[in-house]
Amino acid sequence: MIGAMPENLVDAYINYLKAERNASRYTQRNYRSALLEFETWHREHLGKPADWTRLDLNDLRAYVLFLSGRKKDVLNKNSILLRLSAIRSLFKYLVRAGVIAENPARLLKSPKRAKRLPQYLSSSEVERLFSATRKDDPDDTTEPWLKARDRALFETLYSGGLRVQELCSLREQDVNLEEGMARVLGKGGRERWCPMGQPAVDSLRDYLELRGLKGPEAIIFWNKNKTPLTTRSVQRILKKYLAAAGLDVRLTPHKLRHSFATHLLNNGADLRSVQELLGHKQLTSTQVYTHVSVQEMKKVYKKAHPRA
Repeated sequence: MIGAMPENLVDAYINYLKAERNASRYTQRNYRSALLEFETWHREHLGKPADWTRLDLNDLRAYVLFLSGRKKDVLNKNSILLRLSAIRSLFKYLVRAGVIAENPARLLKSPKRAKRLPQYLSSSEVERLFSATRKDDPDDTTEPWLKARDRALFETLYSGGLRVQELCSLREQDVNLEEGMARVLGKGGRERWCPMGQPAVDSLRDYLELRGLKGPEAIIFWNKNKTPLTTRSVQRILKKYLAAAGLDVRLTPHKLRHSFATHLLNNGADLRSVQELLGHKQLTSTQVYTHVSVQEMKKVYKKAHPRA
């Protein structure tokens, strides 16, 4: 029991995610959006506000049918699963809090998750991207410390397999350039150490020397106004260099993390080690990259074997 519950159960649940589960702000945002979306659907389609303490399995099944059958703005299966995950998680919280006796979502069936292999860059494409960050353009008026930042950004992302939010949260005290290691706070507040190869160490050292050290607590990566870089800004910067390298500008920074994992497995790293490096809680999250490696092996086989 957590005592008297506030009137707005969604707010109480999101506060719980933040304070007790240490959920990322993206999880908080996505779950809040999903729950409020359900409340809007309930009000518009059933003609009354959604009372989370009185909802039953039939209400939830009706919502799943709505999500699966809507004609406009069709959702893929993973988007539906995200919405249902938020609803299930809220009900589990309400049961633990003693607000409701039984979880109506316990028997709710979900559509099967769409199986998509991670998209990644080949080793040569990664090199093309990095080459684009090293090119000198006489007409480019960008300050030298910002050019150095861009090189360090992508070298660090790829070298350590970081999530983009982990990258943006790095502080000076989190990086040991002598040891070539970065301390990262990942999902669920789980801490891990990520190795950095020599190119990443060198580019990060160059950047920090040009920018200037500001103290252990200072965020490493800044925007041009010398405030912390956002994940959206990293995407914008990457898009510029993808275009310069002649690569698909729709690729996201997370694809460098996919590339990191795929290249490790392709070159003989064991699955457990890759799991640790990625900071995955479950091995099943890492196993998807083995399918990518198998696909690569098949391509090599078909190309090289005379009787393929």
